[in-house]
Amino acid sequence: MKQMQNRKTGVEKPASGDVIPLPPIQVRRRSPAFTRRVNDLLQRAIPAFLGLGLLVMLWQLAAINSKGFPTPYSTLESAITLFADPFYRDGPNDMGIGWNVLASLQRVAIGFGLAAMVGIPLGFLIGRFLFLSRMFTPLIALLRPVSPLAWLPIGLLLFQKAEPASSWTIFICSVWPMVINTAEGVRQIPEDYLNVARVLRLSEWTIMRRILFPAVLPAVLTGVRLSIGIAWLVIVAAEMLTGGLGIGFWIWNEWNNLNVENILIAIVIIGVVGLLLEQGLMLIARRFSWQEK
Repeated sequence: MKQMQNRKTGVEKPASGDVIPLPPIQVRRRSPAFTRRVNDLLQRAIPAFLGLGLLVMLWQLAAINSKGFPTPYSTLESAITLFADPFYRDGPNDMGIGWNVLASLQRVAIGFGLAAMVGIPLGFLIGRFLFLSRMFTPLIALLRPVSPLAWLPIGLLLFQKAEPASSWTIFICSVWPMVINTAEGVRQIPEDYLNVARVLRLSEWTIMRRILFPAVLPAVLTGVRLSIGIAWLVIVAAEMLTGGLGIGFWIWNEWNNLNVENILIAIVIIGVVGLLLEQGLMLIARRFSWQEK
């Protein structure tokens, strides 16, 4: 009877007790989080170390083929001696490398802070109002390409001192990226945002605070990041000419003493400090960037 029923339904049922083999399922095991992090770190670190090794090799070749050029090993020995006491004081004109770096950072902070106080609001106004944009755009296009060292004599003439002149040079050179990026960010705001503000009859201050500033913040931080690199670049050149305490003057003083090892050490210090400043601002920019979220 069961066979007749199976023939009627057209379905052949297996006998009881038969085992139906199933195809094997391949399970992909995920590597542990620690292993993935180590692999990612190695993928980043190995090329970086190869690049540093190439630099050291070229440095050694240059030292072999050039008279008086220090080798990497002699520079390392000088660095160990230099960093053994980086904050020593032996008179106003003889201080450790640490004090010189701090003095340069102080000048950068003053000039860069003034540039941010002027450049960001000016960028908002230029991007918001067409009349101001037409008024300031030619001036920015004219003054922005001027070499930083060309502004230093103007600062010396205006302030009659080296210290304000250095901060002035940093200010005038680092203000332009903040103005340009902020203004461009304001111009890129969708018109729908401003139309809603007009319908709600919001005041200009409310529009700036509630609509423009949150939307333009990533562009503002990009301008700030570019400006800090320019500020750190300018201060080294300015201090070579103005003298006093600072990493730029320290390099010039070591050149007068024919201490090339310390000059190379100062170049590395300048690069590391500039890298840390830029990376710190990049982290802040990523934190407030809504475009990557």
